[in-house]
Amino acid sequence: MKGSLKFREDQSFKIIQLTDLHIGGEENHPPDQKTFRVIYETIKHENPDLIVVTGDLIWSEGVEHPDQSYRRVLDQISQWDIPFATVFGNHDSEANVTREQLLAINSEYANSLAVAGPEDIHGVGNYSLSIQSSNKEENEAVLYFLDSGDYAPKSVGGYAWIHPDQVNWFRLETKKYTKEKGALPALAFFHIPLPEYRDALNFGKVSGNKLEQVCAPIINSGLFLALLESGEVMGTFVGHDHDNDYCGELYGISLCYGRISGYNVYGSLQRGARVIQLYEGQHKFDTWIRLDDGNVIAPYTHEHKPNDLHRMC
Repeated sequence: MKGSLKFREDQSFKIIQLTDLHIGGEENHPPDQKTFRVIYETIKHENPDLIVVTGDLIWSEGVEHPDQSYRRVLDQISQWDIPFATVFGNHDSEANVTREQLLAINSEYANSLAVAGPEDIHGVGNYSLSIQSSNKEENEAVLYFLDSGDYAPKSVGGYAWIHPDQVNWFRLETKKYTKEKGALPALAFFHIPLPEYRDALNFGKVSGNKLEQVCAPIINSGLFLALLESGEVMGTFVGHDHDNDYCGELYGISLCYGRISGYNVYGSLQRGARVIQLYEGQHKFDTWIRLDDGNVIAPYTHEHKPNDLHRMC
């Protein structure tokens, strides 16, 4: 683990989730400048403790030097001297750059908390970050970050899935924290939604917009079950589907989309960012969306109740 995150004196911790920036290869491109303005204004108004970008920071296809596009994104974020964490989406390393090369750029920025994670499992950027107590050196919450990949093999079609070895890594990682202090409040961040995002629409409590299909992988590799069995994950936060921004609670876990932040790509929703606030000692979070015009919409509260899997039949 890298970096040090800590609850504030008032026992709160605020996260800004940016997603699907899709910064292109042209410097000073007007749509990208509007995206950078969203980043600037959101950070200025919300003053977060952590900035998270859930994939598709850039659009590398057709770009000669996507590493330069990636640096432009991190330059915008790092100017605030606030810790930030990233995961990759399906467009970040489509062409002319690898995930490994992009993550190496993160190491040039002092406030980047992203790390490659284990080399013997799928993906680049599987890691966890703990949030310490406001008044003592103890972990009080955990954030998990997973690489959801890009595209499935042609024999399957559609998008990649989080692989079983990553799910196993998550299970082992949770045991490290629970062994220390029991089940801690936790969130998980990745790019491509799980198939259960569809189930939340049919069976769960849903708030927000669903204006396009849920582009989840065809294969269900069991991450949701692992999240459920952990007893600690309150919510997951993804991007990928630009016209969806809903939160839906399914079996005690809130499955949430961010709000699209980038202008250089499709999407009918007004651009903005999702804000998430945690509370020390509570299995609870509040979240809302701050729009590019400064308005705040879509308040949503999750109060976590431990799952009793024996009753689920």
